[in-house]
Amino acid sequence: MADRTAPNCHLRLEWVYGYRGHQCRNNLYYTAAKEIVYFVAGVGVVYNTREHKQKFYLGHNDDIISLALHPERVLVATGQVGKEPYICVWDSYTVQTVSILKDVHTHGIACLAFDLEGQCLVSVGLDSKNTICVWDWRRGKVLAAAPGHTDRIFDISWDLYQPSKLVSCGVKHIKFWSLCGNALTPKRGVFGKTGDLQTILCLACAKDEVTYSGALNGDIYVWKGINLMRTVQGAHGSGIFSMNACEEGFATGGRDGCVRLWDLNFKPITVIDLRETDQGYKVARGENSRGLSVRSVCWRGDHILVGTQDSEIFEVVVHDRNKPFLIMQGHCEGELWALAVHPTKPLAMTGSDDRSVRIWSLIDHALIARCNMEEPIRCAAVSTDGIHLALGMKDGSFTVLRVRDMTEVVHIKDRKEAIHELKYSPDGGHLAVGSNDNSVDIYGVVQRYKKVGECIGSNSFITHMDWSTDSKYLQTNNGSGRRLFYRMPSGKEVTNREELKLVQWASWTCVLGPEVNGIWPKYSDINDINSVDANFNNQVLVTADDYGLVKLLRYPCIKKGAKFKKYLGHSAHITNARWSHDYQWVITIGGADHSVFQWKFVPERKSKEALHIAPQETLADSNSEESDSDQSDVPEMDSEIEQETQLTYRRQVYKEDLPQLKEQCKEKHRATAMKKRERAPGSRVKLHFIHGYRGYDCRSNLFYTQAGEIVYHVAAVGVVYNRQQNTQRFYMGHDDDILCLAIHPLKDFVATGQVGRDSAIHIWDTEMLKPMSVLKGFHQLGVCALDFSADGKRLASVGLDDNHTIVLWDWRKGEKLSAMRGSKDKIFVVKINPYLPDKLITAGVKHMKFWHKAGGGLIGRKGNMGKTETMMCAVYGWSEEMVFSGTCTGDICIWRDMFLMKTVKAHDGPVFSMHALEKGFVTGGKDGIVALWDDTFERCLKTYAIKRAVLAPGSKGLLLEDNPSIRAISLGHGHILVGTKNGEILEVDKSGPITLLVQGHMEGEVWGLATHPHLPLCATVSDDKTLRIWDLSPSHCMLAVRKLRKGGRCCCFSPDGKALAVGLNDGSFLIVNADTLEDLVSFHHRKDIISDIRFSPGAGKYLAVASGDTFVDIYNVMSSKRVGVCKGCLNYITHLDWDKRGKLLQVNTGAKEQFFFEAPRGKKQTIPSTEVEKIDWSTWTCVLGTSVEGIWPVISEVTEVTAACLSNDRKVLATGDDLGYVKLFRYPVKGKYAKFKRYVAHSAHVTNVRWTHDDSLLVTVGGGDTCLMIWAHEPEGHREFKQCDSEESDIESEDDGGYDSDVTRENEITYTIKALSSNMRPMIGVKPHLQLKEPSVDERQGVVRGSRPPVSRALPQPEKLQTNNVGKKKRPIEDLVLDLVFGYRGNDCRNNVHYLNEGADIIYHTASIGIVLNLTTSCQSFYVEHSDDILCLTINQHPKFPNVVATGQVGDTGDMSATSPSIHVWDAMTKQTLSVLRCFHSGGVCSVSFSATGKLLLSTGLDPEHTVTIWKWQEGAKVASRIGHTQRIFVAEFRPDSDTHFVSVGIKHVRFWTLAGRALLSKKGVLSTIEDARMQTMLSVAFGAVP
Repeated sequence: MADRTAPNCHLRLEWVYGYRGHQCRNNLYYTAAKEIVYFVAGVGVVYNTREHKQKFYLGHNDDIISLALHPERVLVATGQVGKEPYICVWDSYTVQTVSILKDVHTHGIACLAFDLEGQCLVSVGLDSKNTICVWDWRRGKVLAAAPGHTDRIFDISWDLYQPSKLVSCGVKHIKFWSLCGNALTPKRGVFGKTGDLQTILCLACAKDEVTYSGALNGDIYVWKGINLMRTVQGAHGSGIFSMNACEEGFATGGRDGCVRLWDLNFKPITVIDLRETDQGYKVARGENSRGLSVRSVCWRGDHILVGTQDSEIFEVVVHDRNKPFLIMQGHCEGELWALAVHPTKPLAMTGSDDRSVRIWSLIDHALIARCNMEEPIRCAAVSTDGIHLALGMKDGSFTVLRVRDMTEVVHIKDRKEAIHELKYSPDGGHLAVGSNDNSVDIYGVVQRYKKVGECIGSNSFITHMDWSTDSKYLQTNNGSGRRLFYRMPSGKEVTNREELKLVQWASWTCVLGPEVNGIWPKYSDINDINSVDANFNNQVLVTADDYGLVKLLRYPCIKKGAKFKKYLGHSAHITNARWSHDYQWVITIGGADHSVFQWKFVPERKSKEALHIAPQETLADSNSEESDSDQSDVPEMDSEIEQETQLTYRRQVYKEDLPQLKEQCKEKHRATAMKKRERAPGSRVKLHFIHGYRGYDCRSNLFYTQAGEIVYHVAAVGVVYNRQQNTQRFYMGHDDDILCLAIHPLKDFVATGQVGRDSAIHIWDTEMLKPMSVLKGFHQLGVCALDFSADGKRLASVGLDDNHTIVLWDWRKGEKLSAMRGSKDKIFVVKINPYLPDKLITAGVKHMKFWHKAGGGLIGRKGNMGKTETMMCAVYGWSEEMVFSGTCTGDICIWRDMFLMKTVKAHDGPVFSMHALEKGFVTGGKDGIVALWDDTFERCLKTYAIKRAVLAPGSKGLLLEDNPSIRAISLGHGHILVGTKNGEILEVDKSGPITLLVQGHMEGEVWGLATHPHLPLCATVSDDKTLRIWDLSPSHCMLAVRKLRKGGRCCCFSPDGKALAVGLNDGSFLIVNADTLEDLVSFHHRKDIISDIRFSPGAGKYLAVASGDTFVDIYNVMSSKRVGVCKGCLNYITHLDWDKRGKLLQVNTGAKEQFFFEAPRGKKQTIPSTEVEKIDWSTWTCVLGTSVEGIWPVISEVTEVTAACLSNDRKVLATGDDLGYVKLFRYPVKGKYAKFKRYVAHSAHVTNVRWTHDDSLLVTVGGGDTCLMIWAHEPEGHREFKQCDSEESDIESEDDGGYDSDVTRENEITYTIKALSSNMRPMIGVKPHLQLKEPSVDERQGVVRGSRPPVSRALPQPEKLQTNNVGKKKRPIEDLVLDLVFGYRGNDCRNNVHYLNEGADIIYHTASIGIVLNLTTSCQSFYVEHSDDILCLTINQHPKFPNVVATGQVGDTGDMSATSPSIHVWDAMTKQTLSVLRCFHSGGVCSVSFSATGKLLLSTGLDPEHTVTIWKWQEGAKVASRIGHTQRIFVAEFRPDSDTHFVSVGIKHVRFWTLAGRALLSKKGVLSTIEDARMQTMLSVAFGAVP
């Protein structure tokens, strides 16, 4: 049996030949250490010319196409292409990643530039809008983004002399950008008459707003401000590709092959013509060749670096400039396919579509010979004696050269199609030439390459060939995946495979055959591996494929899907790979990237010594993930883990979808909405106690809080349990299953993560139960693991999406710091290093990874553990590099850094939970044992078995079985807290006794629920095959439990409470004694599930049993006989109810039919609905009929009402539905869509609801969440005024009193942008009042024309504009000066007149102008930066920000372009713009408000969702945003004393909002406490003091 592991040897990239000159510009620089940095394929290269050494940065996974150097010249930023391209900022000295910037661009990153300080990085995408993005690159955060241009952008640069200004250029445009707040605002350069409008290829910024740019025609355009000032004609013969500014001046490089140097005023200094050099690729260029073309220049001191289109790098010393020195060369553009290695010397030969053949020295890392051919070259081979080099051409010919001097021996053309493979025989006698004509020709070498044989029989082109060692056989592979054998030299096909049994092959480069089966993934086509080469000595195989991967496998590898090590570097397809003659190196060549990579082979014995060298970090691991296909060496998966990995937590309908669904349904229900709808009930319920703990699929989710209470989660509720008083308090902020819980190091805050389409993480306070922060907008489907950092500032989370994304948060700010895809397989645990909060680990299925933060990304490395085990838990030990993890086989792995030091056997079966103590560890496993260990896991100090025998007398329930699987473990207060898979929470005293605190049902849906007729008890039965009796009085415990043969779905107490009937899932049912739970009788008459079971009222003479077989059987309880069967239902039966007399049954079916049957015979009756209402029903648990018509929601197609129960006083109907809502209605619920109160606590569907005998409690059970919840009922009448925790009804009713005509009109105004909808003001160019004007003489002196006295307080012209008015030609329009504005916008705006300066001035707005009117001089001054009508205005009241005004304007789209709506924050006195906030409020901004500290700004939009957004206006950063309301919001204002609370008012609503981290939480204002109050349209808001 061949070894199935990956080989122990490995490859290390040693040299890359080439430079990416094509389709890239400005990608070659000197670093501070005088090394050269550039890129080729997917590798960043740092080349030390003095020592002739290269270092490599391998953090990208596709072609790099852009590069920028940090001003301090150590850090480099590179951008790549790809579907989700990212930018890496890395250190050129250590070649390690510093930061990863991702999730903004698509397609690729075309240009990059650092600003002068090096704090900000700007990037341009290759998407259709050429998005420009400004990053705070250290934090990986986007500061601003905007659509760049409709066509390609070629270069972007920061103005190094003015802060926050950028210039971009590209196809037929140049744009000047200013960055203010989060807005990038462009002004197009005006070419005017000075020069032609044309494509600008490169630019450089100089002092005094001067910009130099290189154009396509070889001219240099000089700009002043946004206007073209002059041109330098004919600076180059054709396009100028590169421009580089340095202290001495500027260097430019063009397509004409020249480099020109200019001084600081752009006067020419000198020319360097590279076409005259004697080196380089232009020696034997054909007539059609382009000549040398410069793509990149870099001038530092007396050295100039030049990169050319043809992958060469020259270094020029300025004072010796006619001797350029060629320091790097590679193949030019065109596919590179041909590769051969010399049989005796360390030489490699390559040939490419650029028609050159080159010989490289593998020792000197240099090109030693080159020769140009007539045709593109597709393959190469060197004869066995090393004298001849044969080259196969694309046109079907082949040429043989002498290696010594590259002279031609022969040129033969026998074929029309390309020659794809040729090989010399080992004895040197023959050359086999395989062509795309499906044949192999054999030539005799000694006979001057006379054709001596031909191999036919292939049905497709020849791809690979190998000779046998005795030169008697040849094997071939072809394009259709067939492997053929021929006798040599005649070329006769060998059909009898027997004679091949003993053949030994001289080389193995074929991709087919039993020896190389393992190179193919299990399910793949046969054409994506291009090349293979076997190293017989070391028994390894190297392969090259279409995905840019070089893989190392064992040879031979027989079974498909063998393990391998993989190496990235080539970005696109690799066309060929060969071992050097002495197996020291592997040479690989890339097709599209036409680069040659040289890898050093490190055999096994060496790699042991190399462990202390830090592994070269890459984003893809060299130990592959995909190679896990053949898992023979991994033990079988534990059944529990197996189940858990298969849970997806997907929902058909997420709660987030409800608003949309409601909107869709609204149309249908307009008519019914006009009718009077039933009011909501007066009474309400409050969650009182929950029996249950989520242990079956969660781990480590149980902790002691600071106050000694216990915190855990179940369903959608965070529970804080006080064990002294046996009471619970609840955090109800989630709306779906909570899957994980982590506690802050100070034990006062808890983080919980939930299921959801956009799943949220809540951080809340265990004392106040208030959310501190809500983190949303990143994880899909759910959050499965959380951990706080040791300082409590950071939080790590893992999502349930397919990539199990890991996110690191600053949770108080609600900011995402970094994110990265975690793993394809499920991740169970994430832990932040307590000593270094930038490091973390994740562990899960076949996975243990060590991560560190790099800017906006994380870099992960797999732990080295030989065979991959599934990890269930992990903790950090006593130092930063020690990690301990528990495996699914019961071992503890001890890691130092990323290396596995040793394993210790700890449990039988998986180790599910572990906890680090000050001096040691505690672990819990599936074997039900808690073990205490010393701090090195050397010895186990003590074990506690969880058994019934040691249960303490004060326990609140019973253990279902001995040694339950332990899922959570935690220490504190002298006790060990244990959570089990069976839903029990136990407290283990160090001395041994165990107290059971809380318990619930185990995994499996809970449906059966019955309350006792006169005691505070209830019974539940579940799919976990247990029947349980619970005490509902304050002792809250499980009184009795009994295991059943099968799971059950229903149960019912007899009217005297002595017997309990239970219906099981196999169609049988039993009646047991309600006290002892012992059998009284049992029957098995049906095959399908028993869905409901009921005793008749009164004496309980009859028992009705409903089944999924569509029948209801009626039994006489005393005689134990079946006395009747109700037939005639067409579908399974869901609900049953008796009437008071015990004579009539009401039945509901799954098809929403309602039937009536007479008891005890079961005769079907038809009763009109008017009569049904008159019947006195003993219970009402049905969901159909006119008296409960209103319980079905608007979206009843999506969600089912699963259960209902009428209170015994017949006033309140409680319902449970598929979305997990418990609702209360006023009974009878006539008319559709009644109003209700609704409560969220269950996560998935609520399967049953029941009132207790005295209506004091409501009991509900959840299906998927297995909980039993007890709600306290507060009837109408006696109520203290508490905050209402329910949401009101679904549809806003339309009958709420009239509108005022003004309000109606304002609500219906749509602000189409006047600037866009009318041809009166075409928006090309700049509006007159925004154009840059020269102030007239009297204006400069502050005098306004006219008879008013001069005012010096505020200039009529914004000063900002006065600095920009140099060099403008006078145009007549410039004499217009805004002098006086009549009018004020009051018709559709409010709260928009304010006093300034203790009442000396007033400020207001009209049209697009903000106006400050001085009351003493009645003189107006204007703010004119808005581009469209202003709709709202507010003043900052905080003394730190005097006279700061915010105004919001109309706008069209929300795409962040210049026409998007924006908010300007400006100083009323100087008219200086302080910040511009571009926003997504499409339509416009209708309300703005500053917070109490003045640092936050709240804005409300006119978009259809009426979005509410909070900004940090000084940084231009959006803090939070959320859909405000379905209808128009008129005003939203912060409370005057708060930065986190605000109120919004509008059409028929008031909402109270809280800002938690980055999330906005809101509650509707409730008027229900005032008699007959109706919600009206609210137009304004003010705040009073609380008495």
